[in-house]
Amino acid sequence: MFFIRKKPGFRENPKKERSELIRQIEVSKTAILSAQNQFEQVVDPTLIDCYIYELNAAQLRYQFLLRNLKMQETQEVTPL
Repeated sequence: MFFIRKKPGFRENPKKERSELIRQIEVSKTAILSAQNQFEQVVDPTLIDCYIYELNAAQLRYQFLLRNLKMQETQEVTPL
């Protein structure tokens, strides 16, 4: 997945961006739950490490998306 960086203050369609962020947050929640489930079921040390990294990555992505959503919501409230 690629994010295109645009000039600050430039927003094509804030509602579309918000709905896409919400969709990505839901995808991240699913990835977290999946990684947790797989982590709980494995016994091989290599796979345990793998799912720890996968879970950490999914959690970091989730936090990133939440910050972006909050930032977007505060920009919608305050005029530029």
